[in-house]
Amino acid sequence: MTSERIQHLDRDHAHYLLHQMLRVRRFEEKCAELYQATKIRGFLHLYIGEEAIAVGAMGVLEPDDAVVATYREHGHALVRGVSGGSIMAEMYGKQEGCSRGRGGSMHLFDSETRFYGGNGIVGGGLPIAVGLALADKLQNRRNVTLCFFGEGAVAEGEFHESLNLASLWDLPVVFCCENNLYAMGTALERSESDTNIAIKAASYEMPAWTVDGMNVLAVEDAVRKAVDATRQGGGPHFLEFRTYRFRAHSMFDPELYRDKAEVAFWRDRDPIKTFTELLKEQELIEDGELVQIEEMVAAEVEAAVAFAEGGTWEPVSELTRFVYSDGSGL
Repeated sequence: MTSERIQHLDRDHAHYLLHQMLRVRRFEEKCAELYQATKIRGFLHLYIGEEAIAVGAMGVLEPDDAVVATYREHGHALVRGVSGGSIMAEMYGKQEGCSRGRGGSMHLFDSETRFYGGNGIVGGGLPIAVGLALADKLQNRRNVTLCFFGEGAVAEGEFHESLNLASLWDLPVVFCCENNLYAMGTALERSESDTNIAIKAASYEMPAWTVDGMNVLAVEDAVRKAVDATRQGGGPHFLEFRTYRFRAHSMFDPELYRDKAEVAFWRDRDPIKTFTELLKEQELIEDGELVQIEEMVAAEVEAAVAFAEGGTWEPVSELTRFVYSDGSGL
């Protein structure tokens, strides 16, 4: 984040960025609370600490662009425009959810916002993003596909296959690696001989660089640069966001592999905390405005929970709907 960028920071836009990060943070905190109350079941992977990436990236996109996310996708969906109520209802397993309650936390989907969902398979979204970008190119659309995944996906074959094809076919896709240093419980240096993921991507002949994923302005600038270049025919781009998740990999994770001092170090770089401090320093926000934003967010989260609580379970008679084979031919 350059001093020039800070100097020209618009007050309304600054409030928007902070509001969006707080929406994601408070929504995730409520999800953790509901999980502990057994309202949400199954797997739950929280985005707390990484909010700057989703918020900085989504605002750059146009409505017809596509987003492919990973299983830690609540924040991406929320900022992209999927309603908090439909997301929460999905995690409750209610049929009013964005995936009719059949996907749960890891499989959010919304065609209206071209949000092509989370994916429970590590790296599973990469070939989907390549397919979406190929379709756009073949039909001469100016859309861009943004594909999110964690650094753990770099060890998967589809990572290399997808980047290779995207480069060969000059596809309009921007790959966004959210490098939070731990693929589940394995530190990056224990799984990769070269921990500079951007360099790996550059070997496929595409522009690639690292970005401070804890800085919403740096993320926004980088994504805008990549998306604009891709939309103008510049081919695929790759962004490695250096970030950190403050919570465990999932709600099942006892988190025995991280040093508490390391977590504390990264918490000092909390993207919401540092951005709020910046806005106060630049006299772009007042305490009363912060209170108003928090109140708006609290009301939205409360409404989302109420919507989910009031949702309905899918009747047993509907369980075979959307199932394409009954297994009788086996």
